[in-house]
Amino acid sequence: MSNLIKEFKEFAMRGNVIDMAVGVVIGAAFGKIVSSLVDDIIMPLVGVATGGINFTDYKWVVQKAVTDAQGAVVTPEVTMNWGAWVQTVVDFMIVAFCIFIMIKFMNNLRKKKPVEEEAPAPALPEPTAEEKLLTEIRDLLRQERDSAKKH
Repeated sequence: MSNLIKEFKEFAMRGNVIDMAVGVVIGAAFGKIVSSLVDDIIMPLVGVATGGINFTDYKWVVQKAVTDAQGAVVTPEVTMNWGAWVQTVVDFMIVAFCIFIMIKFMNNLRKKKPVEEEAPAPALPEPTAEEKLLTEIRDLLRQERDSAKKH
């Protein structure tokens, strides 16, 4: 039993597990920030732009509710809440865009300084007479080989 506890302690104290835990906590806090941005700042502006339309109220009634003589609901209404789905898609798009903008902003803050241009390589010295002769021999051999391949 103590061996199992020892192994678990080694596992839990590894750097990558602790990094992952920190990432989850930071991610949850970041999610709250983005949700607040969407719910408290962006959605009211979207509401004004769309004339106060709340998509969550839109639905298709598949089967109407059945009530008894006193008006109590015997069978509840069956609906397809397409407006809630549209609202969820709109919320997702806004959240995704906000995360994109925040990550882009953070990457711009973290950008490295531009690499300085490297100085051009110094000019090569003029080849010696021996190097010129060797180059000519190489070119002649290459010509002979190429002409032999053609025939």
